[in-house]
Amino acid sequence: MGIFKTTISGFPKDSKDKQQAVLEYLIALILITLPLKNIFVSIATISLVITSVFLNKSKGFNFKRTFFIPILFFGVMTMSLLWTKNYNDTLSGIQKALSFLVIPIVFFAIPQVSKESLNNIIRIYGFGMVFYAVFYIAIASKCYLETNNTNVFFNINLVPIDPGAIYMSVFASLALFYFVQIEKKKSIEKVSLSIITVFIFLLSSKSIITIDFIIIVWFYAFYAKIPNGTKVLTILAVSLFLLFSIFFVKEVKDRFLVEYETAFVDNISHGKSKKKPEKTHNVSINEAWTNTKFQQTDFFPGTALRVYQARIYKEMLQEEALFLKGFGLEASQYRIRQKAKEHNLFYDYGEFNFHNQYIQSLAELGIVGLLILVIMLFVNLNNGLLKKDFLHIAFAITMIMLFLSESFFCRQRGIVFFILLYCLFNAWAKNRDNI
Repeated sequence: MGIFKTTISGFPKDSKDKQQAVLEYLIALILITLPLKNIFVSIATISLVITSVFLNKSKGFNFKRTFFIPILFFGVMTMSLLWTKNYNDTLSGIQKALSFLVIPIVFFAIPQVSKESLNNIIRIYGFGMVFYAVFYIAIASKCYLETNNTNVFFNINLVPIDPGAIYMSVFASLALFYFVQIEKKKSIEKVSLSIITVFIFLLSSKSIITIDFIIIVWFYAFYAKIPNGTKVLTILAVSLFLLFSIFFVKEVKDRFLVEYETAFVDNISHGKSKKKPEKTHNVSINEAWTNTKFQQTDFFPGTALRVYQARIYKEMLQEEALFLKGFGLEASQYRIRQKAKEHNLFYDYGEFNFHNQYIQSLAELGIVGLLILVIMLFVNLNNGLLKKDFLHIAFAITMIMLFLSESFFCRQRGIVFFILLYCLFNAWAKNRDNI
């Protein structure tokens, strides 16, 4: 029985269905609270843990080898206490990363997840993200009426600093994929799809917009059960919408333009820095990789910053024996600060992490940590491909590509989002009796 049926007519009479409905609500609740403060995510997660204990009094455990990989990843994090450069930071990081241990154990304990349950959870989550989108756009509209400034609708001005535009874009993208893959959309689902699409473009995350575009085109090319002519028209419409946004929506165009210019041209544009009042030089990718000294007024666009962060890891590797063990979980930041001083960067740049989860894991957990991360991502993608499940594959591809530009596990909500969906997608069975 679907979760929306239980909402209308009450909980199912069958105790197993009741338990399933409770678990669906609790898992959806964790996902919906991700944009809120971490305390709400923690409360929702604790509620799921306690519920799983009560539901597993005599049922034993449903062991899946897939779930041992994140537990092993957490084990390496814990072991890094033995060699960390900063014990307190590593201990704090382990507390933040507990979900890598706790959530897989919960999935060992709860009943097997069916495709129906998975769809119920993602459906609730999808409408939850629509609510956030409407809420933030409404707040921005109010600010616009007061200030007459269109910037309130875009990027970091649209959502609070915590969670931030990147994380909200990631959360909204899963909802986007859910509504896209519905074959026969009702009016509410079509409206929701439109709202989420607009919301993601307003957030103006270049990497997420690019990832979403690739995945949606791929869906309509290979997964959508519609006539070929309709597929072509749909892909053309999506492409035109993207191009229109990039070329005619100033705030989106400016963000893409600065990346293009700094990627292919040295020493080009100037603009106002958000950190300092002086005009700044936008650092190119080549400069980010080769310059030994920078000016305090230099500004690093997104791609250039990530190239610079990869470059300083290379320097760290040449200066210290990091390849096998790394600095220790969360213990690399002090060296990033040192590198910012060494290269004469404005001090705020010393507070940025590596902005690349692969480099972050390698720098902090060594080659073993990186290998476990890559295996976990490969297994996740492979399982999605074997089941031919679009949402699972979309999630897997998003994480693989996003990790190239974000240290997603440096924040608790990033960890919870990844590991909960990793377990959820890899747990569902074709029916309740088979995994």
